Amino acid sequence: MNELGELRPSQLIFNFGVGALVDLPNLSVIVLGLDDWDIRYCKEIEEDRLVAAVQKRLGAQMGRLYLPPIKLDSMDKDPAAPAIGVPVAPFPRWMRCPLCNTLATVESGVFKLIQDPYRSDRTEYVHQGCLKSVGSRAPSVLPVRFLLACREGHLTDFPWLDFVHQGKVPCRPATLTLREFGVSGDASDIIVKCESCGTDRRMSDAFDLDPHEGFACPGHHPHLRLVEPVCEETAKAILLGASNSWFPTALSALSIPRATDTLGKLIEEQWAELKDTDDLDELRLLRKKRQKFQTLIPLFAQFDDDAIWAGIAGKRGGVQQGMAPPEDLKLPEWQVFSAPDTAAKSRDFELKRVAPPQGFETFFEDTVLVERIREVRALMGFTRIESNADFAEATLLEDGRLTRLCRGSPTWLPASEVRGEGIFLRVREAELSAWQARSSVQQLQKEFLDSHKAWRTLRKLRPPEEGFPGIRLVLLHSLAHALMRQIVLDCGYSAASVRERLYSRQPTEGGGPMAGILLYTAAPDSEGTLGGLVELGDPLTLGRHLQQALESMRLCASDPLCADHRPDTLGRGIQGACCHACQFAPETSCERGNRYLDRSVLVNTFSVRGTAFFD
Repeated sequence: MNELGELRPSQLIFNFGVGALVDLPNLSVIVLGLDDWDIRYCKEIEEDRLVAAVQKRLGAQMGRLYLPPIKLDSMDKDPAAPAIGVPVAPFPRWMRCPLCNTLATVESGVFKLIQDPYRSDRTEYVHQGCLKSVGSRAPSVLPVRFLLACREGHLTDFPWLDFVHQGKVPCRPATLTLREFGVSGDASDIIVKCESCGTDRRMSDAFDLDPHEGFACPGHHPHLRLVEPVCEETAKAILLGASNSWFPTALSALSIPRATDTLGKLIEEQWAELKDTDDLDELRLLRKKRQKFQTLIPLFAQFDDDAIWAGIAGKRGGVQQGMAPPEDLKLPEWQVFSAPDTAAKSRDFELKRVAPPQGFETFFEDTVLVERIREVRALMGFTRIESNADFAEATLLEDGRLTRLCRGSPTWLPASEVRGEGIFLRVREAELSAWQARSSVQQLQKEFLDSHKAWRTLRKLRPPEEGFPGIRLVLLHSLAHALMRQIVLDCGYSAASVRERLYSRQPTEGGGPMAGILLYTAAPDSEGTLGGLVELGDPLTLGRHLQQALESMRLCASDPLCADHRPDTLGRGIQGACCHACQFAPETSCERGNRYLDRSVLVNTFSVRGTAFFD
């Protein structure tokens, strides 16, 4: 059980990473940039394929991945132990007294910071001069729930003085109050008032402004303590804790062993410790430091120094010369899953080929049981207001859309590693090509392309047709979601615990053709999972689940509205016949943000016929 104020490593990638707001019992804080992190207490993660992919986007200076700082259990009993954790700062800086409604900044001197050296969760600001306080204890003040954000990633405090005075010269000094009327919490029931001049204004006005007459963005990056001089974007008023205040841009890779011999496997597993070794003499010295490398030395006991150094030099030479790993993350994974019998086994990777799902032999080449798998995820940056889910890979994100994690060029990134299991299904290319050649399917692809263009045009992304994945991905994506919703009923994992990884490329694309889906679960902070997903990969069992999944796609609880829905050209979304009742999956489970889905490509619905792959 986590203590109050603690986060799991995976939460720092998907939920509360750098630049995100975190609610504490009495405060709201923002996670500071990498410049303020102390990596002395961070464990390095080795995944060279992921590092190579990140370097393509962030530069060659980025060479390391680290887990967040970890506090040892022994430090809880040591009063002299250093404070270890992710650095944060109070944000927003404006606070409100719930008794007298006084509105002021933490720097104004109106509120006082009270810290408990033994209970950090009790840290709070209080209003000692509150005229309505009862007793000797000053009331705790709360952060205001209104902020400004823009599409360039800037975040700033709401301009209370300018807002309440409506463009007039604000009072200096000014005493502000923020009063709430009613119990709905609606912005129209909240009034900010300047007690110095009597001017007041409803907060609903902040959300009803014309887009061309909105707030000028001051260019603040509070997580970096940085102000950019010019920002041409219009800032929008958002609520504290709003889901559009922070969208992570993360990149992930599966750990695929490339070495086949015992020594090579050991070097790959211990590469984080060995990669900085400069020469043979340093290696010999390293092996003598038994206290520091207690777990490392026994592993290499059967090999001499010369053999180990030759293995290190060989791996380092391959990485430097670009022999491995490639920037294309999915191609090596596809190659391994397509030939599981030749894949090397390791502590973090093991495959087993079985027959395709019973009853679906004409549609699938085979089934691969992924008995052990490791995934490493790295946080590259983030966006605000608009998500980056329209991009196939984070490495394709436009320069202006990625908010940086530090003031300069990053040399390392926060990451997490998870281990689990999965099922891989490979679709027969001949069947898929014949399906794509149908006129009805080509027409549906055109509809999705038009919707894709409209979506990107509305968000001012150029060119509008870039990144369109094609109808092939729509099929694979819809199949993955249908099967995920079905297997969670029997595998013992929640819907949010099962993730998808799509392998989709046309024969004319580089590395193509690809047509496969990987459904896997990965448990953070553990050495693996319980095997419930692999057990469902048996041909008879998987065939039954696949049949049930397709049957559930024929009729949706929201029909006929769901079945009649087609990809629109207004830019609101890129979906066909799909909704929360039939196809949508949790955000952390889906690669494409629940876009490019249509159950009519799987089976016939009562509204659409002729585009189904399985009918």
